Amino acid sequence: MKLCLIQLMIVCLYVVLLFAISFYVKHRANKNPMEYLFAGRKLSTSLIAFNVTGLAVGAASTVGVAENATQVGIAAGWYNGAWAIGAVVMGILAAGKYRQMGCSTIPELFERYYDKKGRLISAIGLAIILICITSLQYVAGGAILSTLMPDIFSMKTGMIMSAIVFIGITVVGGLWSSGMSNMISVSLIYLGILYSTISVVDNNGGLVNINNNLPVVDFSWFSPIGGLGLAVVLGWILIMISQALTLQGTVQIACGAKDAKTAKKGFILGGALIFPIGFLSAILGLAAKVQYPDINPTMALPQIIMSLDPVVSGITLAALWAADVSTACTILLGAGTLISQDIYKRFINPQVTTAKFLQVNRLVILLVGLATLWLAFNAVGILKTMMIGLSLTTAFTVVFLFTVFAPSLCRKNSAFYTTVVGLIGLVLWQFVPQIHVLSHVIYFEWIICIISFLIISVVDKQPIKIVEKNRYEEKVLVKQEVLSR
Repeated sequence: MKLCLIQLMIVCLYVVLLFAISFYVKHRANKNPMEYLFAGRKLSTSLIAFNVTGLAVGAASTVGVAENATQVGIAAGWYNGAWAIGAVVMGILAAGKYRQMGCSTIPELFERYYDKKGRLISAIGLAIILICITSLQYVAGGAILSTLMPDIFSMKTGMIMSAIVFIGITVVGGLWSSGMSNMISVSLIYLGILYSTISVVDNNGGLVNINNNLPVVDFSWFSPIGGLGLAVVLGWILIMISQALTLQGTVQIACGAKDAKTAKKGFILGGALIFPIGFLSAILGLAAKVQYPDINPTMALPQIIMSLDPVVSGITLAALWAADVSTACTILLGAGTLISQDIYKRFINPQVTTAKFLQVNRLVILLVGLATLWLAFNAVGILKTMMIGLSLTTAFTVVFLFTVFAPSLCRKNSAFYTTVVGLIGLVLWQFVPQIHVLSHVIYFEWIICIISFLIISVVDKQPIKIVEKNRYEEKVLVKQEVLSR
């Protein structure tokens, strides 16, 4: 019980610190929707990098990777490796463009170049993705707290506690709160995971000894591709590039940068920070498999860390929970932005006042947070669920890339029908095994979305809206001025 109290105190101090940060920046967030949702477009390179890292390094990147490592080996770390590559590609290709465009969301971009139905379908699709991803953060949060403090938290109550913190921080401070919290969370994550990996490996006689004590399988536990195979690893990279380019969380971070150059540099730096965490978590998962052969894979990472002394385990699991917090806050904010801005304000109440819109944003985030908590109680397999959901971003990525780099092939209905095909394709993949001719759904999604886009470019004769640069910049300035009132 004494050990449990030490760990409880560490987690409580961390929670108090996060809420203190949120209330500290609340005055900024309360100024207008631009400050709340996009930090007034004033994020520095370091805050961009911490936000990107905080978004990437969450439940899937730590608990989920360790869970998967017990089945496929250290190759599970490629989840983070793929995320890192996606962040760098986002930095090079798109982050600066998003900032220059001054847009807020992918759906807004779709309407600007295509039509209203393109905006609506993309808003619904992206919101579904973000809601699914957020629910997984609660699963990991519950696993961490129930392992850390079994006398206090069950899996269910741990999930509820996680939800309270996730939702509370996001509702109070918006992107400012998320950005400042991520600076602390990412630092904790690095220190905790790195120290735990060194300690656990040393306690188990080194990596060679861990490898020698793992079960005999038809692949090498420490092979770069292990039980995944090259096709799956490449598929993960493709998924992460797709989601990094168009997922609302990354788009919102890019749009919050103080300028295009800052956005680009921040994403590249974030990619470098993301890369190592997954492989370190995978090593911890393999060590857990050696120490606890019959362990529930989802509990592998929390349990192995609990084998360390109480102070170290408390700090490290607080760091893991920090990873969860950092991801969940950014994703919740993204989901709230999509629903409040691209659905409520655009289609339900276009004349909403600034003050009312801020209230709506906070209410939507609260309701989304509660809905995702319900979903979390029914989630199975963190990494698998995450990868399936993120595959849907392929449709948005295809539309975005054609819009920016090949506008002559774009037609008025391209965004809508490409997104619809992507949605239908994902559903078919889940329920029609006969179409599984490729090794991963992401390959299927890219093929059908590109083909659909090209067919539409031939069949549809209506061109997209070409917005002249001067008119476009004028429109953005007017919009920002209105939001700042």
